[in-house]
Amino acid sequence: MKQLLTTIVGGALAMVVLALPFGGTADAQTAVRYVTIGTGGVTGVYYPAGGAVCRLVNKGRRSHGIRCSVESTKGSSFNVDAMRTGDLDFGVVQSDVQYAAVHGQAPFEIMGPYPDLRSVFNLYTESFTVLARADADIKVFDDLKGKRVNIGNPGSGQRATLEMLMNVKGWSASDFSETMELTSAEQSRALCNDKIDAMVFIVGHPNASIKEASITCATRLVEVTGPDIEKLIADKPFFRLSTIPGGMYLGSERDARTFGVGATLVTTANTPESVVYELVKAVFENIDDFRMLHPAFGRLEPAKMINHGLSAPLHPGAERYYREVGLLK
Repeated sequence: MKQLLTTIVGGALAMVVLALPFGGTADAQTAVRYVTIGTGGVTGVYYPAGGAVCRLVNKGRRSHGIRCSVESTKGSSFNVDAMRTGDLDFGVVQSDVQYAAVHGQAPFEIMGPYPDLRSVFNLYTESFTVLARADADIKVFDDLKGKRVNIGNPGSGQRATLEMLMNVKGWSASDFSETMELTSAEQSRALCNDKIDAMVFIVGHPNASIKEASITCATRLVEVTGPDIEKLIADKPFFRLSTIPGGMYLGSERDARTFGVGATLVTTANTPESVVYELVKAVFENIDDFRMLHPAFGRLEPAKMINHGLSAPLHPGAERYYREVGLLK
């Protein structure tokens, strides 16, 4: 027998299922909490990252009563906005977008600072990746001027970071011969169909979308270096130098130097402490299993996961777990 209680919380539909064991009584009721993690396109790493977290949380659902699901979204900025309106419980967000949300910077000027955003942990480093057609005569980032470029869909982290770099360089969209706003799932096909000359992607490596393009048509990874990049990293604490190893993709035998951000898991101050605690515990107590769920997770170190790229305050549930296991003093 089940009683279904439906309530409206923060404008979002929340369902609490009160499950009675067969032949049980009301005293044995166990509340079930449903949480959703917003990620990104299905060909990126955000989606499998969210799925990996949910897989470990759901393994212990009988003991803690939390049911975790993953949702493909438009990306970092979208996830922040959806958490702000109560439509998502957690989100995978680039560290630069997290910083911008906390401080009310672009693309969040209209909504203003988001003081209720809370950090959970850092996942992995994402590289600012430029993949060009081999016949497009693009060897360095500045060669993108006058070319057809996918700048990313509105609401994506790649779009926000590209616009930040363009501001440093004094560029505008008119510096490209044509811009497209394709999702991560669409851009590889467009590159190989000669609809664009290059695509900009912020992603952990290896990545299925980049691999698909490099196998389908002749491509090369483009280095993103120089004084402007050095200035960007010096001015912004959430950026860091990054290298995409050579030989990972066809046509790109040499290391590609670039910069990167952290992919972070965030939530809001409204998420119960117990929920965040159990989610963090599920991941950190099974970190070896988590590392094996995607190649991008292979080098994760718990000590670095709790501070790198985190601009928002730690959620109390995450902080409680980290103190219990000695990761925080």
